[in-house]
Amino acid sequence: MELNTIKPGAGSKKPRRRVGRGIGSGLGKTAGRGHKGQKSRAGGYHKVGFEGGQMPLQRRLPKRGFKSHNLKFNGEISLTALELLGQDEVDLLMLKAAGLVAELVRNVKVIKSGAITRKVVLKGIGATAGAKAAIEAAGGSLA
Repeated sequence: MELNTIKPGAGSKKPRRRVGRGIGSGLGKTAGRGHKGQKSRAGGYHKVGFEGGQMPLQRRLPKRGFKSHNLKFNGEISLTALELLGQDEVDLLMLKAAGLVAELVRNVKVIKSGAITRKVVLKGIGATAGAKAAIEAAGGSLA
């Protein structure tokens, strides 16, 4: 095989369709656009979601819900993950280094999921009421 003999696979390349080039092409006269109307004309089309003047679906349906853009800066960690981390003092940088929270995260909260038996001191990390009770019951604290 030589570089000058390389060709694409059979059937992988199709010639582009040339419209409006006479009867013999099969796409002469109206060039596959049908007769008259907005879609047959050059430059004539409509906006995405336009329904011919009828009230569009996205305006007929009620607005609902809200998603804060700040959610990406919040993270959470379970009691089980704290237990497996195996550290006596835990802070945000340690959690990022261990890969338990994303690099973007600024605020971390411990949630009561699982159990904890070891003493852990949290620095600059929040906790839910249930998680705080579980940490303090194990001899830990929140700084």
